[in-house]
Amino acid sequence: MMDATTIEKPRVESPLPAARARVGIIIPSVNSMVEPQFNHFGPPGLGVYVARARVAGGWRRPLPQMADEIASSAKLLSDVAPDLIVFHCTETSMTQGPQGEGRILDIVKEATGIEAVATSRLVVEALQALGLKKLVVLSPYKSNKAIIDYLNATGFAVVEDVALGREPLEFATITPREWTELARKHDKPEADGIFLSCANTTQIEAVADVEQMLGKPVVNSNQAVLWGCVKRLKARLGPLAPMPGLGSLMRNLDA
Repeated sequence: MMDATTIEKPRVESPLPAARARVGIIIPSVNSMVEPQFNHFGPPGLGVYVARARVAGGWRRPLPQMADEIASSAKLLSDVAPDLIVFHCTETSMTQGPQGEGRILDIVKEATGIEAVATSRLVVEALQALGLKKLVVLSPYKSNKAIIDYLNATGFAVVEDVALGREPLEFATITPREWTELARKHDKPEADGIFLSCANTTQIEAVADVEQMLGKPVVNSNQAVLWGCVKRLKARLGPLAPMPGLGSLMRNLDA
């Protein structure tokens, strides 16, 4: 009779691809869209790890008062050894302005020693990669003033400003079809692109439809962050399959 300790157990292959590159993302505590969207739209081999912080909506306050919470979230993410950490909240990062955005990145880097980027900076990179200058801005926020101020400070003009005035927990209830219709309704002939602003929405699911309908490039917060992460980590990820659901931006990984 064979000793049970000598029986070799069959090896079972994991159905999940091994992570070849890792991204740590700090998101507002109210956000419910980043995890499912990044896991759905991200390429195989991109490991996505999330920590929450109370840094948006009613929790947003002057940066010095949020610094410890941002640092704590970054330290938690550092335990999985990400290649990159993203502070991912469009409105909060843009509200701080380019200088305050830099301070957020310093807080993360000082806490972890890991390279950091913010939504605001990745949105600018995406807009520049597509050669956009004049934008229609659509968001679920109460006001787009902070978004417009940041875009103006970084070289963009807003020709149409639409803020839906929703509460944070309502952001994710706006459907992709509604975002597509809003883009159609508010497009302007002088606009060369559309910016769908907010990480806690279904906007990323409307990108391809809006581009097809209007014939103009579209940038969304989650799409821009995913693009920026893939762009920085493409050497680790290896060859990438086409990602048509993410619109024309994903064809600009070398920009």
